[in-house]
This record gives sequence, structure tokens and C-alpha cells, in this order.
Amino acid sequence: MAKPTTREEFKEYCLRKLGKPVIEINVDDTQIEDRIDDALSYYHDYHFDGTQKVYLAHAVTEEDKTNKYITIPEAVIGVINIFDVGDSYSTNNLFNIRYQIALNDLFAFNYGPFAPYYMALQNVALAEELFVGRQSLRYNRHVNKLYIDMDWQSKVVTGEYIIIECYQKVDPETYSDVWADRWLEKYATALIKKQWGENLKKYEGLQMPGGLTFNGQKIWDEAMDELTKLEDEMISPYSLPVPDMIG
Repeated sequence: MAKPTTREEFKEYCLRKLGKPVIEINVDDTQIEDRIDDALSYYHDYHFDGTQKVYLAHAVTEEDKTNKYITIPEAVIGVINIFDVGDSYSTNNLFNIRYQIALNDLFAFNYGPFAPYYMALQNVALAEELFVGRQSLRYNRHVNKLYIDMDWQSKVVTGEYIIIECYQKVDPETYSDVWADRWLEKYATALIKKQWGENLKKYEGLQMPGGLTFNGQKIWDEAMDELTKLEDEMISPYSLPVPDMIG
């Protein structure tokens, strides 16, 4: 059968890996849905394919200027930066610093190297960061509010855009390839298996017709071993490395 492309196909795929329809999987449908949500949550938090870098363009409103924050979509899990608001490069006329450098220091790019122009812009950016500073950001993914510490009334104009650099969850309902991710399939299956064992542990030792007995503890133990291996696997091959910090 082809790889799953919808949530329902993904659920049936996981149940077949556990033995359905040959074996009855003693897990309620709502429990299966919860475990799939748990698997997706872990996937989005740690897998390098679970999120993507995006640039959100937000048009400033009067409400934003009053609140001094921007409401961020729930799918965003982390904000990295914003494009500078009101920097020296933003003036698009004769007084733009790029124009002045090119006018005074460069007659034509055809007759000289680009290095002096590039270094001049770097010096301007450094001077601006030292003497003007950058807007500091405060963001928490559970609050969904991006606070930008600046003078909102003088810095920004209603209707202008603030560009936000952030990481956003990859929605499987939009990008169906997520449902075919090998690690996600194994992890969701192991979570459902753990739930199956959890359910059966309540009837440990109960004998059924024919002499069969429930052994939910064994199923639970096997699922825990699988989950541990998968989470260890996530840390090395599938997670982005932690950036170096010097302090």
C-alpha cells in the first residue's frame, strides 16, 4: 500500500503495524488521536523537518502601537529577529546613506572593487548598532505575543510592515508528505503501543476462554524501549545541532 498522505491513512498505517486486523488493538479511537497529536508535538519540537524558517509581514495597526506588541500565529514556535525598524538604510531618497557612499566614494562599480563599498556599509551598521542600538524582542510561544521594546509612536507608522524572521510548524494538513516521515510513523506507532499496554495492564493475569491471559506489562515495556531508542535517535540524526555560545 502507498505511504499515508492523510491523518486517517496515517492512523490506519500505525494500527496495521501493530497487528490490525489480525489482532484486536484495545485502544479507543480518541486515545489514538491523542497519541498522534503527542507524536506531532514532539516531531515539531525536535525534528529538523518539523519546522521551517519563514518571514512574516505584519502591517502595523493602531492597536499594535497601543499594546506595544504584535500577535503572532499559533503555528510559530520561535521568533529569531525582525528587520530593523527605522535604520539608516530605510530612507529611500537623496539622503539615503547607500546613495551618499556610492556618490562620494565610488564613481562606478565597473572601475573598482566592491570591498570598500561593502566595508563602508559594515562600518555604518556597526556604528548604528553601537550608538542607536537594535530593538530588543520578547516572545513566548504559549503567549503568542511579540513584544518589541521601542518607542512605537515615533518609530513606526500605521500601515507600514514589520518583517519577522521566525520558525513555524510544518502543517501536515497542508504538506501531506509529513505523514510519510519514517521516524514519525515509528514514534506514533510506539506511542499507540504504549497506550495499548497501559490499557491491558489493568487486566493483568485475567484468563480468557482457551487459556489465554493478558500481558499488558510486556507490551508496555516493549513500547517504552522503542520510544527510548527513537528519542535517542532524534537527538543525533534528526535534530539541528545546538549553536556554540561563548560566555
